[in-house]
Parts: sequence; structure tokens; C-alpha cells
Amino acid sequence: MARHRFLFSMPSMATGLRDAWREGYGFSDLRRDVMAGLTIGTVAVPLSMALAIATGVPPQHGLYTAIVAGAIIALSGGARFNVSGPTAAFVVILFPIVQQHGLGGLLIASMMAGLILVVLGLSRMGKLIEFVPYPVVLGFTAGIAVVIATLQVPDFLGLQTGKMGEHFIDNVGQILAALSTIAPLEVVIGIFTLVVMLLWPRLKLPVPAPLVGLIAGAIAAYAINRWLIGGAEAAVETIASRFTWQAYGESGSGIPPIAPSFMAPWALPGPDGEPLTLSFELIRELIGPAFAIAMLGAIESLLCAVIADGLTKTKHDPNAELIGQGLGNIVAPLFGGITATAAIARTATSIRSGARSPIAAVVHSGVVLLTVVALAGLLGLVPMASLAALLFIIAWNMSEAPRFVLTLRTAPLSDVAILVTCFGLTVVFDMVLAVAVGIGLAAALFIRRMALLTHTDRIEPQVDVNEPGRSNAFADDVAVYDINGPLFFGVAEKALASLRMIDPRVRTTVLDMSDVPSIDGTAIVALQALIEDMQRADVALILVGLPSRIIVKLRRAGVRKASGALTYCSDLAHASAVAERWQQHRKGQKG
Repeated sequence: MARHRFLFSMPSMATGLRDAWREGYGFSDLRRDVMAGLTIGTVAVPLSMALAIATGVPPQHGLYTAIVAGAIIALSGGARFNVSGPTAAFVVILFPIVQQHGLGGLLIASMMAGLILVVLGLSRMGKLIEFVPYPVVLGFTAGIAVVIATLQVPDFLGLQTGKMGEHFIDNVGQILAALSTIAPLEVVIGIFTLVVMLLWPRLKLPVPAPLVGLIAGAIAAYAINRWLIGGAEAAVETIASRFTWQAYGESGSGIPPIAPSFMAPWALPGPDGEPLTLSFELIRELIGPAFAIAMLGAIESLLCAVIADGLTKTKHDPNAELIGQGLGNIVAPLFGGITATAAIARTATSIRSGARSPIAAVVHSGVVLLTVVALAGLLGLVPMASLAALLFIIAWNMSEAPRFVLTLRTAPLSDVAILVTCFGLTVVFDMVLAVAVGIGLAAALFIRRMALLTHTDRIEPQVDVNEPGRSNAFADDVAVYDINGPLFFGVAEKALASLRMIDPRVRTTVLDMSDVPSIDGTAIVALQALIEDMQRADVALILVGLPSRIIVKLRRAGVRKASGALTYCSDLAHASAVAERWQQHRKGQKG
């Protein structure tokens, strides 16, 4: 029976798709999904290539991610409008993995992250992502944007830097040392592409700016390489001149014109070019990066779903979305795909293009697949400087620079400290450290704020009683204290410390705890120590106004009623009557 209850409580899958069907899905909705899918598919092709290259792997692996993970997540996730694929946020995490463990290590880490995401979804942990503070998110995303932009400088300027490393400061040093090797033609192509992509949206035409910019850059590079240089070695580097491929006994340059096919990640090259050896040691080394991938994937995908809900007035299922994201990241690496998550820009584009259901994201995957199979040769003509220009724009949009500056100017000093700390740690070290430190700082500041709100004051209450012969005030040997605020590990000792200074005349202490919403284990231990101190001093204790759930918690911890020594009361009037009765009982014993 318990097993059936557990299965019944498990999160549902494909809730986004099911919600669309429940509202009634007709031919007109399908037509709108197809048109939206065509639009975001044309956007996803250049973005997927650029982000794969920024990660340190050949461009086809970004395309495979959009094809496989994009379709699986759309069909199995809990967000109706999310469009998933490779995203810029992951570059800062995935690039070091590729440097240390190669393509094979990256794909294994992605699968491990997928398993973590599924577990998070099954455990109904989707709501916990909401507790990541905004300054932490803004800080590490702005830091990631700076890292991404820095990694594109060599391709944009045509610098001869060699292989870029894992550390930001070392990479900046390499760039500065190689400034004498600037290639003017690469700079011209990069600037030309950048200008086209920035000016194109002003024409308000339906063709996406990234597609237009890369096509313009490819035509310009082709003209320079073919006619200006006279067909010699390419002066402007392209995807085809940098990358080669081998598959099914065939080889070529650029992107292979074949659909994604099964490839065992553990058989792919490691950092030395040799196939990886799957071992416990490798899994142990990858568990940290996999956890970081899972956490960032959960944050970004659920943040994207929240934004989509705001644009469409719908509601997503966070746990089902985590499961869908997990399944996509488990399956995609088996077909050469790298880490995937929901992409905010592509999702917003899909919604603006009229998407009605996850079918739009599936169509987007189909568009990318057709492009790989039919247009791989043309994709190879895209210049590396043009892709760098595209990533500059992505990094700028991701940085949310205006909001970053506004937060620095208007937010409380504590939030500014968290923002700057997360930004600096992401740039200089890595995002995992930045998020851990940022959340730790935010938690510490929250505890401090709560500690300032929780206080204990001695009061002289007037109780409302109607019994003949009863006073409306407590006796002189009764001390009444009012405790306000939650009692937890950060404030419990401070809040209860003043009660230990027992007035020798006081025989009964009343604690008005009606304004205590919660109490944790540390506070219970502190309260037990206080009770023991009072019992040694022969002072009775009355706890007033606690909700039943806290009383149950205290009783389980051993804080139980004792006649003449400890009890619970619902209000101060009841406490006054109990204190008076105990006083009379003590007088009777002395007599």
C-alpha cells in the first residue's frame, strides 16, 4: 500500500504537452507552432555552433544538442514553452571540463548531471530553486558574460594565442601577449558581422539578426578568401578551415552532413586525444562538475519557465521540468550532444513568434536536423570571427549590464556585497565557488536580519479577567516576558539569555510566545537548558500562546508539563490563573 501511495505521489511527466492538449489543440495551433519552430530553428543553428565552439568542442556537438535534447525535453518536461539546447551560461563550467577530461569527459559529466536532475525532480525539489537570491543569480550571470566575451577575443582579432586555458587571468595574459599578432582581415569580418547584427533589428524584418549577420560574414569571408587572396591559404579562418571530422569511414572539414548517431561517451577522446577509460576515479573527478551542471541547469530552466509563465499567463510544473531536463541530458550525450538547458532568449522568441505548445520546440529540433543534413557544407563557410561577434552580443545580453549597474546604485549594501562577490569569484575562479559563497553570504545576512528582529522584553501586562476577587495584573513574584520572532540557531541563545538573570523575588516566569512562528533544534536545546536553570533556582515556567505544532515538537524533545514547575497556556489570562494557583499552593505548603 505504501508503495502505491509513493507511486501516486511521484511528479507527472510531459505536463507541458498535456496542458496544451487539454486546452484544445487544433490545426491553427499546429500552424502557429510550425511557424514558431521554423523561426527559432534558424536562430538555434548559429547559436548552437557558436556555443559549442566556445565550450571547446566541434560545432556539430552543439547542433546535436539542439536536435536530441531539444526534442526530448520539450516532450517530457513540465514547461509548455521552454526551448532547450546549449546555452551561454554553461560555457564557464563546460570549458574547464573539456580542458581536463576532453569531449568524452564532458559528455559523461552531462549524463551524470541528467541523473541528478531526475532525482531532484522525483524528490520534488523544484520549488527550492526559488530560494536562490537574485543578487547571486545576477552576479554569476554577469561574471559568466565577462568570461565568455574574453574567450572570444582571440577569434575576433585573429590572435595567435594557442590553446586557451581554464583560468581567466592566465587567458587575459595570453591575449595581451599576443596583441602583436592581430589579423586585420579577421577584425574587419568580426566588426562587419557585429554591425550587421546590431543594425538589422531596426529594419523590423522577420529574419533573425544572428542568421543575417553570419550569412553576411560568410559571404564577405568567402569573397576575401576566394578572390582577394586568390585561393591561397585562407586569410579569414572559418569553421571548415579549423575543424575536421571522421565518421563511417569518411572524413571532411567543417560539419559532418549526417544526422546524430549513437556514440558511447566513454569511447570518445579524452584531453590527450586518446579514448577515455571509464573508471571510478573518473566518476569521482566528474561528480563535482556534474553537480554544478545540474544546479545551474535547474536554476536556468526554471527561471526560463517562470519568465515564460509571465509572458503567457500559464503555469509550469517545476518538478516535471527538472525530470524532462534530466532525461534530455541523459540521452543527448549518447548521440554526441553536450549539456542542455532551457534558453531564455529562444523561449521568448518562440512565444513572440506565436508558439502554442511544446510542438514548437520539437519543430525547432527538426529544423536544426534538416540544416545539418542538407546544409552542412554551407555552415562550414561561417567565419570564426563572425561567431565571436555573435557571442559578444550574447554575452552583453546575458550580463544585464543596465540592471547590474542599477542594483549597484540602489540595492542595500548587503545585496551589493553579494552581487560584487559573486561576480568577482565567477570571473577570477569559477561559478561553483561563486554560487556557494553567494548563497552562504545571503544566508548569513538573512540570519543576521532575523536575529535583529527577534527580541525578548520584560513587560507588565494587564490581563482581561471577569472572575470575582481576581486582579487584572500578575502578582509581584511573577515575571512576564514577551518573545517576538522566530527562534532558530542564529538567535535562540541571544533571545533567551536575558531570562537567565533571575530576580530572587521571582517565583514564576511567564513567556508570552504567541509571536514565535517557528523554533528549531538549537532553540529547543537552549530552552531545555533554561528550564533546567530555572528548576535549580526553584522558579516555575509557563509557556503561553505556542501553536500546537510547536508544542508537539517540544513534547517530543522532552519538554513536558510538570505540576507546579512547567506548563503550557493558551493566553495570558489562563497563565495568570495558573500562576495564582501555584502561588497559593506554595503558600499552603509553607503553612
